[in-house]
Amino acid sequence: MRVLIACEFSAIVCQAFRERGHEAFSNDLLPTEGNPIHHIQGDADMACRQQSWDLLIAHPPCTYLCNSGVRWLAPGGKLDSKRHKLMMQAADFFAALYWSVIPRACIENPVMHCYAKDYLQSAWKIPGQTMTFQPWQHGEPEVKRSCLWLRGLSPLVPSNIVEGRSARVHRESPGPDRWKNRSRTLKGVALAMSQQWG
Repeated sequence: MRVLIACEFSAIVCQAFRERGHEAFSNDLLPTEGNPIHHIQGDADMACRQQSWDLLIAHPPCTYLCNSGVRWLAPGGKLDSKRHKLMMQAADFFAALYWSVIPRACIENPVMHCYAKDYLQSAWKIPGQTMTFQPWQHGEPEVKRSCLWLRGLSPLVPSNIVEGRSARVHRESPGPDRWKNRSRTLKGVALAMSQQWG
């Protein structure tokens, strides 16, 4: 199976699928932390259309879509027009991935705020998330609720429920790599995706 993992610089999901014998490639504007032979550096929309893929797993940027950042959309009750425009651009990119020509798709993001959800539903006819999960359901003793919007795929089933509820991602120290460390998919989740969808 040919798998494209869009918006992934870490190569964690890519490697999980490759270990199961699939022809998987990561894609990001950034260089990869994995094997550059299995990485397409550049625009995700272009990568989706360049080749014939069977499955897309995408992790589009969440800065302007996630519920944790909604307070900046209308600080003091007044709409920030610049941030609202950035939210719409981020949602348009999300929708382009969801509705790509690839027959099966998984789009991952944190819990989304109501303004982004409403825009995606009204402008792009994208329903609410298909499911949510926690890393501790897939062998990682952490909390970080994530949502999946699935097209042509079955919801992930918990694969390895473990003890421990560390909020490592939320307690990540400030610094230049904070966003990178918070955005990496955990190996247990990548393994579950490769086992259940591969």
